Amino acid sequence: MSLNIVFVQPEIPPNTGNIARTCAATDTKLHLVKPLGFSIDDKHLKRAGLDYWPYVDLEIHESLESFMEKYGHKRLWLATTRGGQIYTAASFEDEDFILFGRETKGLPADFISRHEDRAIRIPMSENTRSRSFNLANSANIILFEALRQLGFPGLK
Repeated sequence: MSLNIVFVQPEIPPNTGNIARTCAATDTKLHLVKPLGFSIDDKHLKRAGLDYWPYVDLEIHESLESFMEKYGHKRLWLATTRGGQIYTAASFEDEDFILFGRETKGLPADFISRHEDRAIRIPMSENTRSRSFNLANSANIILFEALRQLGFPGLK
């Protein structure tokens, strides 16, 4: 049993390091889709993930297209500020994939439009000046909702 977190073209090493640590602690697979805004050997990435990197089930994809060729037939959820439903309304299942876009631009608009029924969002104040939540924080929020719905499998 495993959920999948997918960071599409992440730009900021500590965000990826932070979610890597969460993935190691929850037996969640982490997918990174190139191009990455950093090297996998980046010291900030390593520091954020601490000594958990050996325990991360990590798969790197050359492009969003190559990711979709391999996993496009699976259940995908797209985390985006443009999502039509709040993430808690999603009914997560084992082996679902939760995709997150770049910190500065999110997921490509044309990609979202092809999967509108799977676009979810974290609610924010209507009065906020913030465009979105931090990427790692967003991934943690949605991942833990999915884990909660599944009964926190394998977690104590």
